Amino acid sequence: MSASQIPNLNTLRRGGGRGRSRGRGGLAGGPPSRGSKDRVVQGTDHDASVSRLSAVGLGYLEDPFARALTPPDLETRRLPIINRGTYVRTAAIDQLVHRFLTQPSSPYPKSKKQIISLGAGSDTRAFRLLPSHPDLIYHEIDFAVNTAAKIRLIRAAPQLQRTLGIIGRSAPENAKVEISEGGDALHTETYHLHALDLRWLKPQTKSEQTTTTTTNLSGEEDRGDNGIDDPRTLLRDVDPTIPTLLISECCLIYLTPREAADVVDFFTQTLFPAATGNQDGAAPLGLILYEPIRPHDAFGRTMVSNLATRGIQLQTLHQYATLESQRQRLRDQGFAHGQAAADVHFIWERWVDEMEKERVAGLEMLDEMEEWNLLAQHYCVAWGWREGLAGGGGFEGWKDFDSQQEGLGRAGS
Repeated sequence: MSASQIPNLNTLRRGGGRGRSRGRGGLAGGPPSRGSKDRVVQGTDHDASVSRLSAVGLGYLEDPFARALTPPDLETRRLPIINRGTYVRTAAIDQLVHRFLTQPSSPYPKSKKQIISLGAGSDTRAFRLLPSHPDLIYHEIDFAVNTAAKIRLIRAAPQLQRTLGIIGRSAPENAKVEISEGGDALHTETYHLHALDLRWLKPQTKSEQTTTTTTNLSGEEDRGDNGIDDPRTLLRDVDPTIPTLLISECCLIYLTPREAADVVDFFTQTLFPAATGNQDGAAPLGLILYEPIRPHDAFGRTMVSNLATRGIQLQTLHQYATLESQRQRLRDQGFAHGQAAADVHFIWERWVDEMEKERVAGLEMLDEMEEWNLLAQHYCVAWGWREGLAGGGGFEGWKDFDSQQEGLGRAGS
């Protein structure tokens, strides 16, 4: 495979690097920045949905919602190594999520649990999980152009509406669904789609004004006061008292290291502050990251260069370039009870059982084994957790699920 042909797993994804919104007082729903880099990053979600649909169509994954959330003009078939990468990524994250959801939330008084997906784009995980987990509250955050596109697809697909309990026999008579005036935010009892610039999420006290200076993806300074006294009001209906899992799949990497840290600190310090002393509360909190790593070797440099030709800049890549630096990142940001990281190559070799490997290998011919091994070594899954005062609250199942764990079943089921 020539250097110019080296792809990345899923060709990256998510509208993580957001241009700052300007409509309706700057809150979620304004038009995106018109800079070319902004459009490129927002468009990576199309790459993700196509890669997911390719893997589903070939039998790598089971996902009945992939087609409904992929615009028909984007359908195409991906290279075998990208299909396998999509499979491993989905399988690993699904397994971590499954452990979180199936562990008892006791001794917490509520049985509910919560997932917050950063830069969710067209991701289908909420639709796959909600029907079988009635006590789950699912939040997705993305730039308004991506959330508006997702809402249009939901409106066009009765299958998706039934899954959300908006229509159909399972829908309660008083089913509540709210869609913002601009069509870019949606809220039901269990599913919330927030159109929001992630860079507004900073660790602040209630008394602090969020007057900020940010830099959009085109390198232009964007100054102004967004007029929000309490940043917690940016995310409606988030419950800070129940066990919560954050997911970032190639999202935070589009932000600067300081901005990416601020987003995580907003959750660990402002929205879900760790309790001290005899203070009650302190909901358990976990974070799953999927990101590229190892940019300094020959393959990594070529990968970064190829992405740069598309206008894609991975701003935290050099700061979190290794598995250890990813683990240290989790420690530094308050996930004190456990941290782990494994590259995609390790996950394929050690987490996927032999029968499942044989099934996946039989789906299509993979000639580029050397390229697959190299590519898979340049992406990782990292995960960390902070238990609550009353116990793990869902993260007990992660304690023995570290970077040496083996045995992973079929993904997407």
